[in-house]
Amino acid sequence: MIPISKVVAGEVPEGDEVETRGWVWRTRSSGGIAFPILRDSTGVLQVTVKKGNLPDAQFDDSVKALVESSVIVKGKAHKDKRAPGGWEIQATEFKVVGFAQPFPITKDQSEEWLRENRHLWIRSRKMTAIMKVRHTVVGAIHQFFRERGYYEFDPPILQPNQCEGGSTLFEVKFYDQKTYLSQTWQLYAEAGIFALEKIYDMAPTFRAEKSKTSRHLCEFWMAEMEAAWMDLHECTEVAKEEVRFIVQKVLESNRPELELLGRDVSRLDACLKKPFPTITYTEALELIRKDGIELEWGRDLRTNEEEAIMKHFDTPVVVTHYPKAIMAFYKPVDPEAKASGPVAKCFDMLAPEGGVEIVGGSERDTSIEALRECLERDGENPENYQFYIDLRLYGSVPHSGYGLGVERVIGWICGLDNIKDAIAFPRTGTRFTP
Repeated sequence: MIPISKVVAGEVPEGDEVETRGWVWRTRSSGGIAFPILRDSTGVLQVTVKKGNLPDAQFDDSVKALVESSVIVKGKAHKDKRAPGGWEIQATEFKVVGFAQPFPITKDQSEEWLRENRHLWIRSRKMTAIMKVRHTVVGAIHQFFRERGYYEFDPPILQPNQCEGGSTLFEVKFYDQKTYLSQTWQLYAEAGIFALEKIYDMAPTFRAEKSKTSRHLCEFWMAEMEAAWMDLHECTEVAKEEVRFIVQKVLESNRPELELLGRDVSRLDACLKKPFPTITYTEALELIRKDGIELEWGRDLRTNEEEAIMKHFDTPVVVTHYPKAIMAFYKPVDPEAKASGPVAKCFDMLAPEGGVEIVGGSERDTSIEALRECLERDGENPENYQFYIDLRLYGSVPHSGYGLGVERVIGWICGLDNIKDAIAFPRTGTRFTP
C-alpha cells in the first residue's frame, strides 16, 4: 500500500500502477464516471473511476460510496492539474471495505456542535493537521530535555494537597478517604531533584477552572521541569530555549499543516530570528499605561492587560517579579528587587498575537518559616505539607522550575481561536463527553 502523500508528491512515476487505501473525503459522479477524493492520514487524492475500466459492480460501488466510506483502490498514477495536489489515480479496481451512512458533519455547523460530535470531527483535515502539530510539539519537548541531560520523572496523578489554589481542585473518592487530581507535579518534582538534579515530565493536569474563556480547559497537558542549583534567570533562559526549539521543530516538520490551517508562518519564522525579551511586572504596567490602560500595582494581569502588553512585541516575552501577595505559597520574595512592594522570584511567558500565558515558573522558597506563613495565609494547614517541608531539612539547595501549557503553545503556533481545538477531546466546565 502506498500512502496518498507519496502519490501527490510525485514519488510514483506517471503511469505506474499503485494501490492505496483510505476514506472518501469528497465525491461526485456523472453518467459513466465518478470522482471520489480519498483521504488518509497523509493527505487527499482524487480517483477517477470510469465505467468499463473495471467490473460494473465496482463502478456501481464507487458511485454509491458516500463520504467516509472506507475503500481500497488500484490504478495508474497520472498528473492532472485540476485534481487536488495535481495527481490522480485512474482506477482499475475499487473495493469498498465499509459503506458509510450519510455523514452528519457538513458545512456551516457551530463549533459547539462539532465538539459534541468530536469523535467524528477529529477526522477533519483541520483537526488532523492540529494533531500532527501536537505530535511534533510533544516530541520536541522530550527531545529538548533529553538532549540537555534531564531525566523524565513521573509524578502521581492522585495527590493529597493543593499547589495552585484550593478552589480549582477536583476531589476524588479514594476508598474511604478523599484525595485530589493533580494540579501540577511540582511538590513531587522538588523531591525528585535531590536524586536526579534535572528532571522533566509530560503529564495531564486538572484544574476546576470556573472560567469559560477560549483559553481554559479543565483537563490539559503540562510539560514541566525542575532543576537543582538553578536561579530565576537561568530558569527563564531554559524556557526561552525550549519554546524556540519547539517552534523550530514545527516549522521543520509541519509547514503543510500550518498552511492548511491558514497560519501566517512568517510570524513564526520571525520569532526564531530575534531574542525573547524579559521585562518586570512593574515595567509591563508602565508599558500599557502609555496606551491608556491603568492597572493598580499589586493586581494580577488579566487577559486585557496581557493582550495590551503583547501588542508591543512580535516574539514571546518573559514577565518577571509579580507581587508576592498574589503568588502561590512556594514563590520566594526577591529582597533585591526594586518595586512598589514585595515581589516574588517568578515569571510568566506571554505569546504574541493575543498575549496568552504559555509558561509559568519560579524559584522555589527554601525558607521553612516563609512557607508556613504563606500556607497559613492561604488557609492551609502546614502540617498537611510536612513531606514538602522535609525537603528543606536535609541538604536544601536553591532550585527552580516551570510548567509549559502544551495546548496553549499549540494554540499559538497553529493560530487557533480556541484552545479547545488543541486537544483531541476537550474537557471544560460544561463538557466531559464524548
